Amino acid sequence: MRTVTRRVIMKGFCLPVEMRKIHASLLFLTALLILSSLVSPAGAFEVQAEPSTIMPGDAFLVRISGVKGMTLPEASFSSRPLTFTSCGEDCFFAIGAVDVKTRPGKRTVETMINGKKRRLSITIGRPVFPVIHLTLPPGKVALSPEDSERADREDKLLKSFWTQQSEKMWQGSFSLPMDNEISTQYGVKRIINKKKESIHGGIDMRGREGEDVRASNSGKVILTEELFFGGNTLLLDHGMGVFTVYMHLSGFNRKLGESVSKGDVIGFVGSTGRSTGPHLHFGIKAQELSVNPVSFAKLKL
Repeated sequence: MRTVTRRVIMKGFCLPVEMRKIHASLLFLTALLILSSLVSPAGAFEVQAEPSTIMPGDAFLVRISGVKGMTLPEASFSSRPLTFTSCGEDCFFAIGAVDVKTRPGKRTVETMINGKKRRLSITIGRPVFPVIHLTLPPGKVALSPEDSERADREDKLLKSFWTQQSEKMWQGSFSLPMDNEISTQYGVKRIINKKKESIHGGIDMRGREGEDVRASNSGKVILTEELFFGGNTLLLDHGMGVFTVYMHLSGFNRKLGESVSKGDVIGFVGSTGRSTGPHLHFGIKAQELSVNPVSFAKLKL
């Protein structure tokens, strides 16, 4: 039996019908691929919390990736807006923080990305903060009217910085300002002279008088003053609502308004202010909260 193949004449050459069908299918698939590359699908982006389980007082990242041509995302956590910055092509991240008094449980980050809402869940664990007892001179605890007025004035001064928003100045992840042992961890409940209670909003690091204290990251010096509680205190603004605090210094190595790079010597260990011996109190502020510096240094920025 002789097989007859139908042919279609196309401008001087011909294709079998079967090949014509395959050719048309390839053209259709190519058109779909081109169209899909021009329009980003609604579910193409990815939202992650890093880490997704944290403790009260910890910092965390919200990282968004995978949406082409997107503008800066919007997000909020515990009624506080998150500020995003670029982390590469089609990638943005923001730093969030949890108040030290937050109860354990699930919390939600609300995100808005190109008009699309998405919720991200974060788990708050149950902390175990130690309790320590301190004995200090009565004049450092029961303040005179003059000292109380001074302490209140300085507290208002410090709080005025935390609401400031400047451009991002830091480069990469943060580091602790010394390699020394931590003598008092973040979150420790301190009972002073068996009466006054306070929660430690930073970490205390052991040090020798005059030992170098280094900048945790790039930033700008916004305060170099001798305070009642903190003694010689230096503040660095790193941008996007992130600040580092260095207290009880014996002296400063940078002036007000100077820019510093990560690792620069900015001051020296001392025992000024309300202190029982040479050490460095190091704190980090993010979203107007005192966060755990150890958790902050672990963030991959």
